[in-house]
Parts: sequence; structure tokens; C-alpha cells
Amino acid sequence: MNLVLIGYRGTGKSTVGTLLAELLGMSYVCMDNEIAINAGLSIPEIVAKNGWPAFRDLETELTKKLTRLDGLVIDTGGGVIERPENVTDLRENTVVFWLHASVETIVSRISGDSSRPALTDGKTFVEEVAEVLARREPLYKTAAHFEIDADNISPKQVADRIAGIWEQRPITMTI
Repeated sequence: MNLVLIGYRGTGKSTVGTLLAELLGMSYVCMDNEIAINAGLSIPEIVAKNGWPAFRDLETELTKKLTRLDGLVIDTGGGVIERPENVTDLRENTVVFWLHASVETIVSRISGDSSRPALTDGKTFVEEVAEVLARREPLYKTAAHFEIDADNISPKQVADRIAGIWEQRPITMTI
């Protein structure tokens, strides 16, 4: 069984995922990093060269591959939930945790991050985050088995909460 982290970028998935893998003795996989390594291009380069749909295709392929494995902490990209087939795959053989945070928290954490291209045209950074987050929140909610508020607590506290939930699940848990 795998542990999957979903949520908008800046909610702490990468930091929390690394901590969880260490706490639980599991392997950590960052999907965005895997996609970039496999493509031989950064995510902005993939999107600039081939567009968002091509990036989403790579994400869908990797989702299928990873969710068939066991013992992983999987840190997904923020938009993985935009394709229903990804959500279906993410909910099999996994427990899905949605890390959510306010627009203000997200903006403060990622304002200098240039590792992802814009998702909307003609918007300020704050407007983009608010708009995309509002559109994705129902998708995150539907995909998640558990919601974790990542506002105003440390990544270690988030990881400890998730580890507590993970360790209390029945071994044969199917959600």
C-alpha cells in the first residue's frame, strides 16, 4: 500500500513527503521530479515545448505506474487530480492525504518559485493561485481519504499527524 499526498503547490507535499518516508521507513517519490528526469527536461521546458496536455499525459502514465507499486510515499503534482483517471488510480492501493492551505500561505511559500509555468494567462500571481485553487478544491476533496490543514503548523507536525493516521489503519485497509 502507498501513501499519496495531493494538494496545491506550496502546501508542503515535498517536505512532508520526505519526512513521512523517513518516519515510516518507506521510499519517497516526487512525481514532478520523476517526470522531469524521465523527459530530460524541466517542467517549464516540457510545457513550453509540448504544452500542458502533454505534461498531463506524462503525469497520467507515471500515476498508473507508481500506484501499482507498494511501500511508497508519493508526492503528486498539484494538478494530478484534474484527470478523473488519475483520481481513480490514486485511490487504489493507496491512502490519499490532501494537504490544504490558504491562498495567503501558498503565495508566501511559492512566490519566488520558477519551477512551474503559469497556469492562467493575464492574471496576477495571487489571482492565479486563488482561481486555480478554487477550481481544484472540490477535486482534491473528492480524491482524498483524509484532509490535513497545512496552515500555521510545521511540516513536521503535518507529517506526525499523517503518520499517526497511517499507523492506525488496519493492515488490510481498503478505502
